[in-house]
Amino acid sequence: MALVDTLLLNVSSTGALLAALLLLLVIYFCFRSPEDDQEPPGPKPLPLVGNLHILDLNQLHVSLWNLSKKYGSVFKVHLGPKKIVVLAGYKTVKQALVNQADEFGERDITPIFQDINNLHGIKLTNGDRWKTLRKFALSTLRDFGMGKKLSEEKIIQETRYLREVFETSQGNPFDTTQPVHYAVSNIISAIVFGNRFEYEDPKFNKMVDSVNQLILMLGSASIQIYNVFPVLRPLLKTWRLLVESGEKYHAEIQVQVDRLRETLNPFDCRGLVDAFLIQKQSSEKSGEKDSQFNDLNLLMILSNVLAGGTITTGTTLRWCLLLMAKYPHIQDRVHEEIDRVLGGREPVTEDRKNLPYTDAVIHEIQRMANVLPMSLPHMTSCDVNFNGYLIKKGTCVLPLLTSVLRDDSEWKTPDTFNPEHFLNENGQLIKRDAFMPFSAGRRICLGEGLARMELFLFFTSLLQCFHFTPPPGVSEDELDLTPVVGLVVPPSPHKLCAVNRAEKHNLKL
Repeated sequence: MALVDTLLLNVSSTGALLAALLLLLVIYFCFRSPEDDQEPPGPKPLPLVGNLHILDLNQLHVSLWNLSKKYGSVFKVHLGPKKIVVLAGYKTVKQALVNQADEFGERDITPIFQDINNLHGIKLTNGDRWKTLRKFALSTLRDFGMGKKLSEEKIIQETRYLREVFETSQGNPFDTTQPVHYAVSNIISAIVFGNRFEYEDPKFNKMVDSVNQLILMLGSASIQIYNVFPVLRPLLKTWRLLVESGEKYHAEIQVQVDRLRETLNPFDCRGLVDAFLIQKQSSEKSGEKDSQFNDLNLLMILSNVLAGGTITTGTTLRWCLLLMAKYPHIQDRVHEEIDRVLGGREPVTEDRKNLPYTDAVIHEIQRMANVLPMSLPHMTSCDVNFNGYLIKKGTCVLPLLTSVLRDDSEWKTPDTFNPEHFLNENGQLIKRDAFMPFSAGRRICLGEGLARMELFLFFTSLLQCFHFTPPPGVSEDELDLTPVVGLVVPPSPHKLCAVNRAEKHNLKL
């Protein structure tokens, strides 16, 4: 009798389970919208976790790139319950960011960015605030010479300070991270604050080191998990450390703002901070309500501009030096061209057209280094019909810049370091439309022109004076090109030797 009862119970349980599954299927098909069939394809998500089980959060861009090979150039994934549309390949990314810039031009703001930016500033805002502050920042940065002759003078001066630091190594192995980032940060600092800083200045050191740490943590797996499941915040040590780094970074910026506020002269504008404070005073006097010119927006603009003007360019320059040490035959060709064209004088921006191989090497380093592999997330401003799919308003969209810079339909040897990608048969530099290290469209990097100038002048100046090699006992093949996990991806920790070329070859430089 007990056996019969057990069998009946099992049959009853199985029947209940089947009934529940049947009910779920009925609900699914009844409430499924016809529009769902028009959405991009993608892997089937699991309840709650979505597709997290098939993604490597430490190398999310690599996982998404691999999925694009299966699902195509437009596909969707679920990070937990959140649906994301991924765009892969040059033609697809260009179509979205350039040809349909308005539809794909909004910024998707993740929980961690809300925590540290509070929906203020430029990079992580939308609507009227973004338009007003971006217009102000662009016009003001141009007024203070961003990408022009005035910037060139600042960069040339800073290359001298950086060369002095490299000289102190006396050809011994050293870590390039801090001096390179301090030098690059001084360029945007001079434009923003009106002055450069000594490399030994502790407040300057804290400001630059804090943002470096901040950017690394932003790309960590635990922060990706937090963005998916914000409820886990109290359990995440990385979140606490990141917020602390953000607070330290903002505090150091505020010190500089307070210093400039105390000595503000409306008739002597020293940089972007002064221009903002003058505009803020004007708005207050006119009684303008809800003005975007307030202290929090100023702090976040500076946070955006200083981070953007320091980390990506500094990281790229570090890759430049590492790759020269990795590929000495390419470094030798750069040396030869610089010596032949410049002789002993310092490089200037105008020299770029006469140094096509050097310029091609810099472009190829940007392509291979791929320091911002996913860009920052975009969001659709309306329902969009795109490449035969429906992408609904408010959908998070990830333009996969890795897939553009390594698109095998655009690059002859996409996975190989090859400066010939940017040279024609006559050895002249050629423009490649698939070269998008600064992204594209409405959200393209504010400082692209300045970054290009900095990379050329710093790289050319350093290669004119130094030959970069691995530390003694380390071969070129042993130099590790594996990037570190981060929002911006720097090379793995390493040391290089900067050998003075004038001493080595008795050159008059």
